[in-house]
Amino acid sequence: MQPKNIIIIGGGLCGFTSAYLLAKKGIKTTILEARDRLGGRIHTLRNDGEAPIEMGATWLGNKHHHLLELLDELNIDTHEQFMGDKGYYEPMSVSPPQLVNLPPNEEPSYRIEGGSDNLIYSLANHLDDNQILLGQPVSSLRKQKNKLEVETDNDLFEADAIISTLPPKLLVDSVAFTPTLPNELHETARQTHTWMAESIKVALTFQEPFWRKPNSSGTIFSNVGPLNEMYDHSNEHQSQYALKGFMNEAYHSVSYNDRKKLVLKQLHRFYGDKTDSYHSYHEAVWKDEPYSFVKYDNDLIPHQNNGNRIFQKPYWDDQLFISGSETASSFPGYMDGAVESAHRTVDQIMENLA
Repeated sequence: MQPKNIIIIGGGLCGFTSAYLLAKKGIKTTILEARDRLGGRIHTLRNDGEAPIEMGATWLGNKHHHLLELLDELNIDTHEQFMGDKGYYEPMSVSPPQLVNLPPNEEPSYRIEGGSDNLIYSLANHLDDNQILLGQPVSSLRKQKNKLEVETDNDLFEADAIISTLPPKLLVDSVAFTPTLPNELHETARQTHTWMAESIKVALTFQEPFWRKPNSSGTIFSNVGPLNEMYDHSNEHQSQYALKGFMNEAYHSVSYNDRKKLVLKQLHRFYGDKTDSYHSYHEAVWKDEPYSFVKYDNDLIPHQNNGNRIFQKPYWDDQLFISGSETASSFPGYMDGAVESAHRTVDQIMENLA
């Protein structure tokens, strides 16, 4: 007997891939997303006349075959990340940046044409509008006999099965479970690193790509900071220009205005007054995203417990599924992991229906 409805918690890549795969099998889903936008940790900023800016997930590689197969199925192309043959290296504060030759890139990175959110909206277009509900932060899950209840800040939903795509730490810290989850699952989730949680992403748009001229570069590696890395972030048509980088996470407690001043001061060391020609400045401090991150109880190493097998089996009599990028068995914590975990969860659901 097919379930009448499956609730998917989280409207990011894993949530929409799960809904898309289940829709192809004729199974209805409802996505509950806490934010007022789609995408989760895929977050593309779009402003007229400017290059799309990725404040969230950006890059993929040839080894990410789950993601590449999905993109191919949806007829979405990719383009190679422009690096150039030179890059700036800033080893210490007492010496000027050095322009160095970059080695050949044997494993180039790629970006999704049209922006990373092009993938999200392509998946969403295969669903009915009433299957996607925004502004629905989930507060509790309850199992009562064979029925499940999902309570949000605004509504109460019944379901035959639930797929959570939230980061495991966020899930157990923000959602109440009745009955409680097994202790080992709960404690492992609390000790699971959340992908991108510490990231501070910074971008500036420009009218001209001056860094592409000889004896310059949009690729920066710095031991000085506050930006540790920066890359060319122009659009695939090379008609709109931007630079995007990663700020040291220690600056998350600094104010927006102070971070901006520090970034501009650093870029002056590379580009001089050309820095002042920027059109707009954007940033995303992911520690400030309550629907992605909750504070760790203790220090975690990157990807700690990502892909742990405890997440890869159903609970509550095969009615509750823990999915999402951190739970994937391959490339956990990446876009490919989000797609892989969606396939695994959908396979488990279909096996239970057989």
